Amino acid sequence: MTTPHAVVHAAAARCLVYPDDEFHAGLGVLRAALEEQPGSGRGELHTFLDHAGSTDPDRLRQDYVRTFDFSGRRCLYLTWWTDGDTRRRGRSLVRFKEIYREHGWEYADTGELPDFLPAVCEFSALTGTDTLLRDHRPALELLRFALTEAASPWAGVLRALVATLPGASPRDRAAAQAMARNGPPREDVGLAPFGTPLLEVVPR
Repeated sequence: MTTPHAVVHAAAARCLVYPDDEFHAGLGVLRAALEEQPGSGRGELHTFLDHAGSTDPDRLRQDYVRTFDFSGRRCLYLTWWTDGDTRRRGRSLVRFKEIYREHGWEYADTGELPDFLPAVCEFSALTGTDTLLRDHRPALELLRFALTEAASPWAGVLRALVATLPGASPRDRAAAQAMARNGPPREDVGLAPFGTPLLEVVPR
């Protein structure tokens, strides 16, 4: 099932993984998919894709590693923001896998944890449900602030992502931290992934 935000969620999934040769080869496909249907977040993603396409691939890879691998303040694992390195985090990770299975998908053995943000974006695009993104909205907002403060080009990807979720974004870090304490706003309201998938269909 596809939703109006499926293209943005699928594109965000690809933009937030390590920019290997497969990522660079797929830039044209990402641009074409975003151009098919205007809406929230697409401008920010186009800006990022322009940056990625005009940056030396080795430099982009170095920037990615510096941005996401060496700073806990810019972590792509959603439960790190809510549970840290505690025993509770293990239960949260199990819940991610359970939700994937409930929707007919199994988390692939890629070496990444199931709360890896690109995988969550891919799940949302494939299933048409943004439950995991909404439930972890505080983590997304705190990551957005951290990337913005670092003047990272990936900040635009996070801005595009949160623009697809219900409710207004917090205006500052303190408001985002309050959201983390109080929980995200709630509102009742199939696109094939680009590149190597992080999810696999559960055999029936």
